[in-house]
Amino acid sequence: MAIFLCSCGTTTTTRALPAYERPVAKADFQTVRTTAYTHTESDHLEYTNHNALGGQLQAAGPPIHRAENTAPPLTLGLEEQSDYRPASYSGGLQPFSMNDDSEKPLRRATRVSSKSVKTERVVKIIRGKRVVVTKRQPPKIGSAAADWARWPAGTIFRLFSTGQMYRVDDYGWALAGRNTIDLYMATPSEMNAWGMREEQIQILRWGDPEESLQRLAPHQDYKHIRRMVLELQGNQQAAARLQ
Repeated sequence: MAIFLCSCGTTTTTRALPAYERPVAKADFQTVRTTAYTHTESDHLEYTNHNALGGQLQAAGPPIHRAENTAPPLTLGLEEQSDYRPASYSGGLQPFSMNDDSEKPLRRATRVSSKSVKTERVVKIIRGKRVVVTKRQPPKIGSAAADWARWPAGTIFRLFSTGQMYRVDDYGWALAGRNTIDLYMATPSEMNAWGMREEQIQILRWGDPEESLQRLAPHQDYKHIRRMVLELQGNQQAAARLQ
């Protein structure tokens, strides 16, 4: 299982690791420190816009209103989900048929709301009533870097303050042993505007720690990777001592 040594931050073996922090409790709702990075930073230039899994870094979709404490959204686009939700009803008389559940295509339209959420409108006949429903497109999930022992690769989370979603697909020297998540931004101006913020997040899906361990284990010559491996193996004391 390959891993690309292209995470944010340098991978030199002479630089001291950051001070170790006791891991934040694993829970579906957490408060964490967040920072931001972009692929044009000096310590990321040699890796271009690639993440540690070999794919391309992705910027999250635009912010929306404040997210609520709700179940994971139905439109993650990661598994089979219901395509429709009621939008409005028409009171016009329609021929009644208990068996007429077929879709009645209307003019397809793409609507961009103030939240920049794209939808398609479709008309269905349900129990003899003409129902207008919308099919929402999956949200765009951004890239994030973190300590894979605390947020394994593949972990998907949502920021409460913006409603944006991110997937952990990168890591960094300054993140090993820290309760910090680094959010990828497409431009330096967006990165600088974010700065450092304490954020409430909701975990929508946890990554697989065993898979992260398999990816990291062959590269323990790098101290930040060694620290993550030790923590994934349950040896927090050794991870904390590693400098």
